[in-house]
Amino acid sequence: MTASGTTQARSWLDPSGWSLTTKLVAAVVGLFLVITVATSTFTVIALENHLLNQIDQDVTSSLVRAGGPRGPGGGNGGPIPGGGGESLLVVRRDGEVVVNRLESGRTIGELSTQQLVALSRAGLGPTPRTVEIEGLGDYRVAAARQGGATVVSGLPMAGIDKIVDAVLGLVIGTTIAGLALVALGGQWLIRRNLAPLQRVAHTATQVSRLELDSGAVALAQRLPAADTDPRTEVGQVGLALNNMLDNVEGALKARHESETQVRQFVADASHELRTPLASIRGYAELSRREREPVPPSVTHALTRVESESLRMQGLVEDLLLLARLDAGRPLESEPVDLSLLAMDAVSDAHAAAPDHVWELDLPDEPVEVPGDRARLHQVVANLLANARTHTPPGTRVVTSLRRDGDHVRLAVHDDGPGVPETLQDSVFERFSRGDEARNRAGGSTGLGLSIVDAVSKSHGGRVALDSRPGSTTFTVELPASPA
Repeated sequence: MTASGTTQARSWLDPSGWSLTTKLVAAVVGLFLVITVATSTFTVIALENHLLNQIDQDVTSSLVRAGGPRGPGGGNGGPIPGGGGESLLVVRRDGEVVVNRLESGRTIGELSTQQLVALSRAGLGPTPRTVEIEGLGDYRVAAARQGGATVVSGLPMAGIDKIVDAVLGLVIGTTIAGLALVALGGQWLIRRNLAPLQRVAHTATQVSRLELDSGAVALAQRLPAADTDPRTEVGQVGLALNNMLDNVEGALKARHESETQVRQFVADASHELRTPLASIRGYAELSRREREPVPPSVTHALTRVESESLRMQGLVEDLLLLARLDAGRPLESEPVDLSLLAMDAVSDAHAAAPDHVWELDLPDEPVEVPGDRARLHQVVANLLANARTHTPPGTRVVTSLRRDGDHVRLAVHDDGPGVPETLQDSVFERFSRGDEARNRAGGSTGLGLSIVDAVSKSHGGRVALDSRPGSTTFTVELPASPA
């Protein structure tokens, strides 16, 4: 037997791994077997005792008849009713056998010397007992003193044994047939009654496969009224499941409405903030270019106002982009050369942070993907900016690009301190910021990686992180253009 076969055999022998149908069928069959065996055993034992009492009465009657008017052995001594036409009669007087008769149907014979010796040594008395006589089998035999002689009478047990064996065979046969009928009928009935429970499980499985984390979710799955009868246990389960689905659907609807309101608010606020921010930036720049003398403190303040308005404008643009992506607005779709795009982004990163080591690992042939060029450039730029911001000077950052079947893998790897384990699960969430383990050289909005994730998903791709001290890799997987 193979290892898998042994494992399956062990799991089958372990009732904890059985299905509910199997457990119920096994319980019904086991209960039927116990009751049938107990009843059959009692019936066979009672029948055997009844037949034994009857033959004992016949043996006692034969002793009385054997000691009739003509003395011991003078009775008719004929075949005894209930004995099947077979009997034995032995009379001893003064140590000698005066009567030795063995009847079998119409044949009358005598017991052999060995058989007579066996009877004399059996310790017989007036109470019948079973004695095995060589050549004859088991006999029910009794003895009594009558008129100075010892009378021994007996009847064979073969008739009782045949009846008991026949009844026992009938019981075994009917038990086996009953087990088969109970197993098949019980399985059919149990499966029929558990069918609503299977529909409950099927409905729950369908709901479990739905995407419930975001967006509008319609829970149309419900159990029919026939499976929600509160008078039955299965119906109570079905009714509870329907009530739970109604509650979940209401909660999901409320969550979606709340998310929609928040997204709309963010989009509207971001859109409305763009104009005043542009005005603030413009007035600050205009004030700095004033020909009249301006105190140095005012010039510094205006420079800071322009810098922060520029930073705030970037934040607003990021929030507006995320709001549009959340709303499901389609992006442009055109062939984009990721190789050229990666070269431009790395060149910009080198200019922004010359104290880092920037490297490129590109294939010989250009790699194209369908998508929005500006948004994909933002993905690469954000990944490089993340590496530049959260790693110390001298860190080596390698941007690689590979085509893998129908997908393209863009990876940004650095040998910096790595992303803390406590942050790795939420690194792509909005406003997620690093702690002291990845020191920031400049300000961070906490939206860069969330934009990478949102843009990648809007292009039908995904983003992943593999980080440990000395090795951090952000991987973006996108559908590739046909070769």
